[in-house]
Amino acid sequence: MDTTYAGSGGGRHGVGGTVAGGVNLLGLRSHNAALVLDLLRTAGEAGISRLELAERTGLTPQAVSKITARLRADGLAVEAGRRASTGGKPRTVLRLVPDAGHAVGLHLDRDELRAVLCDLTGTVIADRRTPLDLGAGREAVVEGAAREVEALLAGAVRAPGADGVTKAPAGAPGTAPAPAPLPVLGVGVALPGPLDHRHGVLHRVTGFPEWDGFPLRDALARRLGIPVVVDKDTNAAALGLALGGAAEAVSASFAYLHLGTGLGAGLVIGGVVHRGARTGAGEFGHQVIRLDGPPCDCGDRGCIEALCLAAVARGDVAEAARVLGAGAANLARLLDIDLVLLGGRTVAAHPESFVGGVSAVLDARARREGATAGAPVRLAPGGARGVAEGAAQLLLAPLFGRAEG
Repeated sequence: MDTTYAGSGGGRHGVGGTVAGGVNLLGLRSHNAALVLDLLRTAGEAGISRLELAERTGLTPQAVSKITARLRADGLAVEAGRRASTGGKPRTVLRLVPDAGHAVGLHLDRDELRAVLCDLTGTVIADRRTPLDLGAGREAVVEGAAREVEALLAGAVRAPGADGVTKAPAGAPGTAPAPAPLPVLGVGVALPGPLDHRHGVLHRVTGFPEWDGFPLRDALARRLGIPVVVDKDTNAAALGLALGGAAEAVSASFAYLHLGTGLGAGLVIGGVVHRGARTGAGEFGHQVIRLDGPPCDCGDRGCIEALCLAAVARGDVAEAARVLGAGAANLARLLDIDLVLLGGRTVAAHPESFVGGVSAVLDARARREGATAGAPVRLAPGGARGVAEGAAQLLLAPLFGRAEG
């Protein structure tokens, strides 16, 4: 599939805001096609007419016609009937073809691997889960991850096309055609940081120093023979939440706090995932809040992650929630965020305790500062697959002009 015109070059828009205006210049064809694709995606099965596309993007009808013709030729869009108009002849509407492309999302946690296969709309069509030992060695982890991706794709075939015929190569006379493999954009990998997402290189993952400097992106891409993108688990989850419209988080500033085998944060500010100059933003778990606290695997003492996990280990969930709330309150005061979303296996095991405990700390801090309540605290939608689905969006988002950070 030719997607050179649907990348992020030429411009971008936020993950939940109004679609940015198009520009009728050949040099920005990539940006304009991404705008059109995104509107087709959000229109769903109902579709959208060329005239509406022109009105929503600010492009001329001629430019829209050229873009949609190219999208149809590449199998990304298809005509979806006609819609009555207020005057003149009925308008032909177009819709996105969800199975024209797919992305694999891979979540490498310290002790578990989750893999999902998503179509262009982000809908999960297959998933896998298996134990993982991140300390088993770099080569062993890469090989295991590659095998899970291959297993995920092995049984998947492309659904029938718009003409009702399965897109498969012809077989020998008298035999059924062989199923066509799915068109796959690549693999998005999400795992604990710190790391360099631009180059796909890991740094000293807390508790696993042997990963420091390992070029995971290139190693996995060589093994699989398809593009790979790497980011922190919390950034991937935050991207997925923002694109999926997490409550009122759309076009907002929110923090996603992930408490599982470790603790981190994904930050969305003004509708854009904030990674920082060196992908260092969101290393939430290693802010020191007790100078004489217990040692942390990162080398400091009194980190929120160490305090939180220690409380969980001794069964004191209320204390863990209070510590998490103290960190969330610091974050809310520093960034003036609109919403706090909680996720991760540890939170999922005690959702009411964590939501209530963190809310109580934020509300108490806000009242001391003269406000009636702190930023609302909610469970993040998406459940256990949230990070893996966000990892798939690392590949899908750029197609729709949603690449950022």
